[in-house]
Amino acid sequence: MIKDWGGKGWGSGLIGVLIFSGSLPATRVAVAGFSPLFLTGARAAIAALLGAACLMLLRQQWPARSDIRPLAIVALGVVLGFPLLTALALQHIPSARSIVFIGLLPLATALFGVLRGGERPNPVFWLFSGIGSATVAGFALANSDSGSLTGDLLMVAAVLLCGLGYAEGATLSRRLGGWQVISWALLLSLPAMAAVALLFWPPTWQGIGTPAWIGLAYVSVFSMLVGFVFWYRGLALGGIASVGQLQLLQPFFGLMLAGWLLGEPVAWTMIAATAVVVLCVAGAKRFA
Repeated sequence: MIKDWGGKGWGSGLIGVLIFSGSLPATRVAVAGFSPLFLTGARAAIAALLGAACLMLLRQQWPARSDIRPLAIVALGVVLGFPLLTALALQHIPSARSIVFIGLLPLATALFGVLRGGERPNPVFWLFSGIGSATVAGFALANSDSGSLTGDLLMVAAVLLCGLGYAEGATLSRRLGGWQVISWALLLSLPAMAAVALLFWPPTWQGIGTPAWIGLAYVSVFSMLVGFVFWYRGLALGGIASVGQLQLLQPFFGLMLAGWLLGEPVAWTMIAATAVVVLCVAGAKRFA
């Protein structure tokens, strides 16, 4: 594992988490105007075109043949799996309940970091990671409406695929670079994602509000591309299991964002839960 003595991996990973914090709220807004399948295809196609432009302008070499399989796994996890499954899930459950499952993403990422990245965190790391995940899940459960079995199962599948895509992409980023990995993965999935977008093209554009367009723009540019530039760099430098624990902060960043932009109240329980999570992230970093 690459040791990140200067903390660059953590800084880069934190920026990625901040960007991702707006993904679920933006998806929730976007599916009010677009179908989940069109949104999944369109966001990936738009990001792929931007990534392809960067690859061409900076004259990046084509990945080796041995890189195609890992890139396909990245595409399956973060380009297709997580965006589609969360968009489908958010039609059945509120965004607050989805935080329950996002709280499990650091554990999934760490697990696949062991299985795919060859990492071996200290046993105490798993204790801090488990407490942090339980804190996020408990907070979300206490502040969400009743769930849906369909929505819950879709979120479980989304978290597993996302954790796999994060770990695989981080491992590959150590050789190719973070932005190159997500750009190549997007480009690899472009034909399929463009076909999905065309197949589920909206019959009419009338009635699609400005918030839905803003949501589409955010998940296409930031959630699908820019965020991964920082996130994969952070995972590659600081370690998949270790830096992956920063995802525990993502739900609280999202709730704070909602409070800032939408004027929603910030409860004392959120502040308390955030404090516990920060301590768990610090502990996980110490023993990773």
